[in-house]
Amino acid sequence: MPPEVRKILDMNAFDPSKDGAEAQASSGLLARRRANFGAASVLFYRRPIEMVRAEGCWMEAADGTRYLDFYNNVPSVGHSHPRVVEAVHRQMARLNTNTRYLNAVTEAYVERFKALLPPALSNVVLSCTGSEANDLALRVAMEATGGDGIVVTETAYHGNGYLTTQVSPSSWREGGPPSRVRTVPAPSVEAYGEDVGGGFAAAVAEAFASLAAAGHGPAALLVDSVFSSDGVFADPPGFLAPAVAAARAAGAVFVADEVQPGFGRTGAGMWGFARHGVEPDMVTTGKPMANGFPMAATATRPELLERFCRRFGYFNTFGGAPVAAAAGSAVLDVIEEEGLIANAARVGARLKAGLEAAGAGDPRVGAVRGAGLFLGLDLVRGGEPDAAFAVRVIDGLRDRGVLIGACGKYGHTLKIRPPLPLSAAEADRFVAAFAEVLAEGR
Repeated sequence: MPPEVRKILDMNAFDPSKDGAEAQASSGLLARRRANFGAASVLFYRRPIEMVRAEGCWMEAADGTRYLDFYNNVPSVGHSHPRVVEAVHRQMARLNTNTRYLNAVTEAYVERFKALLPPALSNVVLSCTGSEANDLALRVAMEATGGDGIVVTETAYHGNGYLTTQVSPSSWREGGPPSRVRTVPAPSVEAYGEDVGGGFAAAVAEAFASLAAAGHGPAALLVDSVFSSDGVFADPPGFLAPAVAAARAAGAVFVADEVQPGFGRTGAGMWGFARHGVEPDMVTTGKPMANGFPMAATATRPELLERFCRRFGYFNTFGGAPVAAAAGSAVLDVIEEEGLIANAARVGARLKAGLEAAGAGDPRVGAVRGAGLFLGLDLVRGGEPDAAFAVRVIDGLRDRGVLIGACGKYGHTLKIRPPLPLSAAEADRFVAAFAEVLAEGR
């Protein structure tokens, strides 16, 4: 029997039909949450945690338990970083308004942001979330190409708006993709053999040909450059370039979703796409951009944005507001001054080596993949994905004060993405906890 395909919102999630009594006994707050949020309530763990504060790479629960955070990539420069907190406080006390007024804070930020991108991407539209950034990128792509056909990977996540949900297979609980969307397997040896780049490119070309045959002209290839929701596929560097060429040969544009891999997480520069030697037509960012303050961006070439704006206006009340810009600037300061890209490379390599050593000789531990401080670790049984064991490992780590999540088509991949200031000692602590859980489960 093939392994069960898992959905991202169901991985490591509280299930009221199974876990309600245990959780209810530990927290009356849960009943209020369910009454307020209804079916849209999504919580981690069979016993959800009430968090009250966080600092650096650590979070603290209401009962005083401290957790080493290996899951939340939103506070990329560390929870409650004082530079970001101070910048937000100072700017909020001075001015916070929409972008229909001139203000030097926002323009200064955008100029710093643009300097980190390929020079051709000289127009930036600021918004609040990665969902908004990707939604706009797809709309610009469709207007620029005249087509509406979009290719994504088969377990991708690109947002929760109307359009971005259509291109986020990991969010679909029923049904399949709309007719204008095609999915391809993530770029892995399992899917494509040793020629990952060639196989992935051929799949992308075939997907656009299928769209064309169904009457959907090419619009965009949209990928997260570490394929995080698919299970984290980062190597070999350069494998993405043939697929980008195939998309452009079909007449589509390439949108690099850097919401998760961007801002130094891979340890090889600011952007995940740079590891592959490609230059996107558009780059989207979000989550870590302002360390948790709502901020996102769509960067593109002027001619693409101008064509879109001939037909549609675009305005975002809160996107690019002075407080967001101040937070974003503080994040860039911290990344540079604290050497966080180099830290991601150095500590990430130590972490990966430690995990490989911990799993050596254990048939339940599969591949360890990724770059910098974005890793994926497969858990298997008889060489097949073992989501049930992944849940036990996640719970075992939680019991040892470590937070971690899952990803991948079958929910058997640990998704490892701690804040960028992670220390060597904290990396070693995670490895030790992982080794303990493996030993306990033998």
